[in-house]
Amino acid sequence: MFFKRNITEKLQKALTRSPVVLLTGARQTGKSTLVKKLTSKEKFSNYVSFDDLRYLSAAKSDPIGFLSNIEKPTILDEVQRVPEIFLSIKNYIDQNRIPGTFILTGSANPLLIPTLGDSLAGRMEIVKLYPLSVGEIIGTKESFIDLIFDGKIQQLKATKINKETIFKKLILGGYPPVQNLDQEGVDAWFNSYLETILQRDVKDLAKIEGLTQLPNLLNLIATRVGGLLNIAELSRSSGISNSTLHRYLTLLETLYLITFIQPWSTNLGKRFVKSSKLYLIDCGILLHLVRCDEERLMNDSQIFGRSFENFIVTEILKQATWCRNQAKIYHYRTQSGNEVDLILEDKSGRVFGIEIKSSETITKDHFKGLSHLQETLKDKFVGGIVLYTGNEKIPFGNNLWAIPVNAMWEN
Repeated sequence: MFFKRNITEKLQKALTRSPVVLLTGARQTGKSTLVKKLTSKEKFSNYVSFDDLRYLSAAKSDPIGFLSNIEKPTILDEVQRVPEIFLSIKNYIDQNRIPGTFILTGSANPLLIPTLGDSLAGRMEIVKLYPLSVGEIIGTKESFIDLIFDGKIQQLKATKINKETIFKKLILGGYPPVQNLDQEGVDAWFNSYLETILQRDVKDLAKIEGLTQLPNLLNLIATRVGGLLNIAELSRSSGISNSTLHRYLTLLETLYLITFIQPWSTNLGKRFVKSSKLYLIDCGILLHLVRCDEERLMNDSQIFGRSFENFIVTEILKQATWCRNQAKIYHYRTQSGNEVDLILEDKSGRVFGIEIKSSETITKDHFKGLSHLQETLKDKFVGGIVLYTGNEKIPFGNNLWAIPVNAMWEN
């Protein structure tokens, strides 16, 4: 089944500007499908996948000869498997700087792979593809982030939704291959998916000693999503030294299994907590790792609360890749205890705050962090909402609202 991807227009525009465009994201998010669909109507006739061992071997042994002999423009799929080819691409582009010469796809974050980032700096535009958003699954392009920055909170629409619908969205997550599977099929797919990444892809990127520690580390991370990253505690629990743990976390981030939300601060002389918050890249993977099916999710409020927050955070990250105002995503926490789950900041420095609550009822206490942020930022504060599992839009002060979670994908 083909899902229309909301970054398609962004990818098309990048091809008109840049000689190299890299579409990057986790394995099985639909990168190859997207570029093949897009380029079937364009001038691209050549497609090379480095998952094919013939091409992989040829490119590794003679990257210059390989690149000179293939027809261009071309698509090079899973390019992170052949770091030797990046310099050859750079040299070719320096002599033939024609927009849309190469589309690269990669299942590893290029900003965390020095050989790629350094070789193609200034020559490559990067477009990130996350797992499917809820809007992409149901066939809509969400404008939620743009609407809240435009001051249209009150105009957000949200049909009635029940928790069972939310449970199903959390269990499936956003990977295209699992959308029509039953629970047994979902479990089997995630088992195979994680085994492929933690065995083959890890070996492609780094020589790792004690590879068997990575699955256990990922399981530990799954029980800590939404919390501040505490290296010392995670090191003790995993039995992995601090230095090795830093390396493993970078590797898991590079492979798009985990993501960090950086702390946000102002220059107002306040004291802020500087630790990042840690999340899984997909809620389906999270619930698979903690061995949680729909029945358990219904009855375990702690797991539901953590996975609901992970779900909202990743939905916002997805929408930020195509929203008009190019919002950056942070979290906010002061040493005095004021916190907001998500801070969205646009290019002009305007700020919107989002609190995440898995409950069906909301009280004024849930707005403590948002109210503090509003008082601190004054005119820079656009507004704040608490996303929750109820069905009513409720005002809680000037530009402060409780909003049903499905407003995220129904607008």
